[in-house]
Amino acid sequence: MSEERVWFKFWPEDVPRHIEPENLEKPIYRLLEETVEKYPDNTAIIFLDTKVSYRQLKRYVDSFAAALVDLGVGKGDVIGLRLPNCIHFVIAYYAAMKIGAVITANNPLYKAAEIEHQFSDAGAKVLIAMDIVYEEAARALPKTKVEKVIGCNIADFLPGFKRFLGKLLGKVPSAPMPASALRFTDLLHTPARDIQVKFETAEDLAVLQYTGGTTGKPKGAMLTHRNLVANAHQTAAWDPRQVAGKDVIGGVLPLFHIYAMTTVMNLAVISGSAMLLFPKPPDDWADLLAAIQKYRVSLFPGVAALYNAINNHPRVKDFDLSSIRACISGAGPLPEDIQTRFEELSGARLIEGYGLTESSPVSHANPVYGRRKLGTIGLPVPDTDAKIVDAETGEKQMKPNEVGELCIKGPQVMKGYYRTEENKDVLRDGWLYTGDLGMMDDEGYFIIVDRKKDLIKRSGYSVFPTEIEEYMYKNEHVLECAVIGLPDEKVGEEIKVFIALKPESKGKVSEKDIVDWAKSNMAAYKYPRLVEFREEIPKGTAGKILRRALKEEELAKREAKSG
Repeated sequence: MSEERVWFKFWPEDVPRHIEPENLEKPIYRLLEETVEKYPDNTAIIFLDTKVSYRQLKRYVDSFAAALVDLGVGKGDVIGLRLPNCIHFVIAYYAAMKIGAVITANNPLYKAAEIEHQFSDAGAKVLIAMDIVYEEAARALPKTKVEKVIGCNIADFLPGFKRFLGKLLGKVPSAPMPASALRFTDLLHTPARDIQVKFETAEDLAVLQYTGGTTGKPKGAMLTHRNLVANAHQTAAWDPRQVAGKDVIGGVLPLFHIYAMTTVMNLAVISGSAMLLFPKPPDDWADLLAAIQKYRVSLFPGVAALYNAINNHPRVKDFDLSSIRACISGAGPLPEDIQTRFEELSGARLIEGYGLTESSPVSHANPVYGRRKLGTIGLPVPDTDAKIVDAETGEKQMKPNEVGELCIKGPQVMKGYYRTEENKDVLRDGWLYTGDLGMMDDEGYFIIVDRKKDLIKRSGYSVFPTEIEEYMYKNEHVLECAVIGLPDEKVGEEIKVFIALKPESKGKVSEKDIVDWAKSNMAAYKYPRLVEFREEIPKGTAGKILRRALKEEELAKREAKSG
């Protein structure tokens, strides 16, 4: 990559432009080994008030790795995880990395058909599942190649008395597992031993991460050891003020999603920090705020919806959030109003970044301490090149401030999709074609305009849903919103906005009020003529608003009505 890239003129101080080459040739397990060598007594995991040190974590990992080998799991074998954020997840992940196995992490909310597709496509040999989410998996397993099941309970690592009392009072959920299932905790008694595995880090898969893509069923992004180790180093380098043993990373995002897998788990391990894990988003956000205060969370990766929920919690000012030093918001645009309000409440630096499953995921971010630009995704992270090309052919490179498709090149870019013919369109000469429309300004800061597939064409004009949503957040009544385009005979596509109102606005504002407000604040071809109030806006597991689900629902309604 040329050292003449325009973004280097505004490169943040103390952040290297490149990752040391030798760091890219290490398998992921080596990250844990190095941290244990340096900081064995640092807290690695905080989960339900139980703490695990790095020394303890390695002991668990090494025993579990030996147990997996005894079960016949070897290099290249796929292990399915059906786990929430928990200690088991971290142990299983790093144990698999040690023996060269491949992890495919499954959303615990998935139903049987979704589970069957992922585990069958990946060829999973072993399933590690939390007992309370096993029932749905049981319906899918007969149609997969899974040979062994390892069961877990959420209270496995709690002190004995606490575990007993929790179950007695019904506060620790549990569910039956099949008699043939092995117990996760029993396998931790397996004596650790030296396990020799030869790695080719640029070729050997570490994770098969399933992503929806733009068409068809989810596809497995093949992420190698080099991809994930590179992105852990890139993410760590972006925050030069991290101090081993001092930082606590808030882990409310799900580890089965690549965003938290990198920015919570792998970042904590590479930096010797603690990860504070929540098994699920709290029923009352006050519980999260209390945990941030109690454990002095300093790094808090999230999404716009998470920060928005905190901003609007009625008790937010009752808690001390001053420990939070920095936050990165990803998995979708960060409206400026949400960003500004959260910074006022916490005193933290909230920056917008960008990534996708296919890039492990982080590729861009605003400087944490340097010059940031609101409304942009910032600069490419170390060792990452980026360009904007014309969206039609993908061949012509666009000039600054011209909109086109964002392309990324770097050591974090996936090897390709598993079992699909789409790679030739997505990967070209080492460049990842993201499917996102954006532009680069004169100073090398990148701006995401929208997804190519979400672009709305109204009366010949291109309308970007993200831009409309950004405007809508300026309305005092709007808590959350999502914009889609719907087929229309007269204008091609009509714009519809779904809105979740703030509690104090419910019953006091009408759909017409919103349309009138939009009309007075946006160009005639942009403002939404269709408004629908919802109690909540549907979101994915990482908190990303699901425009596609809303559009499919609307089209299905129309079809049913016409039929």
